Amino acid sequence: MSTRTALTSRRRNTRPLHTFSIVARDPDTGDMGVAVQSHWFSVGSLCPWARAGVGAIATQSFVNVSFGVRGLELLEQGRTAEATVQELVQADEGREVRQLAVVDSHGYAAAHTGSQCVPEAGHLVGDGYSVQANMMLSDRVWPAMARAFEESSGPLPERLVAALQAAQDAGGDIRGKQSAALLVVRAQSTGKVWEDRAVDLRVEDHPEPIGELRRLLCVHRAYEYMNQGDLALEMDDVDGALEAYRAAETLFPDNREMRYWHAVSLANVGRIEDALPIFRDIFEEDRNWLIMTGRLPAVGVLDVKSEDLERILAQGT
Repeated sequence: MSTRTALTSRRRNTRPLHTFSIVARDPDTGDMGVAVQSHWFSVGSLCPWARAGVGAIATQSFVNVSFGVRGLELLEQGRTAEATVQELVQADEGREVRQLAVVDSHGYAAAHTGSQCVPEAGHLVGDGYSVQANMMLSDRVWPAMARAFEESSGPLPERLVAALQAAQDAGGDIRGKQSAALLVVRAQSTGKVWEDRAVDLRVEDHPEPIGELRRLLCVHRAYEYMNQGDLALEMDDVDGALEAYRAAETLFPDNREMRYWHAVSLANVGRIEDALPIFRDIFEEDRNWLIMTGRLPAVGVLDVKSEDLERILAQGT
């Protein structure tokens, strides 16, 4: 079988995940992540892989999904990013149609772009990150990603999304836009996957996937503040809790549920007068919240005096 025939056969048995992505490690926190966009449905189910305390991987072009699973295993066994890329690529007959990037827990990055990836295709490896792209409108895409990441500041998830936006602004995928994903894991594993994943967001099918991903990240931050508020209440830090709830509502002002639980928290700490106008607005918008409020005292979620409960429910009349 000729090399070209072998490559064609390999393409037929894999998904053509032409896309652009970034893998990176935050030097301050040690968190690691992947961000990706593609003109392909549900890119987040195939391209990004990450494990707390281990590393992050992007597998794309005519994607070999096993690179994600096997790559994390190799990193966990102590391989460096470069050794992981070399071992995966050398063992793969379809290496010339693959694109792969790895960053390890020490901040070393490595990448591979096969010679048969659809132009424009290429990658750049920087300090603690790698950017890669294939089937792009121009060869300016991945350098734009690198510049955006290096020049950005703030939390890693926001910097990763900034890199995606720079890629799109430079022309992006020649076919257009469809899906995007963002996966960020902690520097160290707790043994609890749900705690190890700092951010795990997907946009499966959208006309503006990067913009939608950015919106979801903002919502994610708002719910983080809500969780901080709940924890503060558990520690009897009422002022800290209310400050966190206000921060959440500032990020996501149209979210009725955030406002509702803010009101419940106010009522539970005896600040009925502050809670009443919030309850009134919510009950006017949707009376189902009024019905639910009447059910909360029986299960201890709303812990107020009977006369205060009457005042709260009266906001819905």
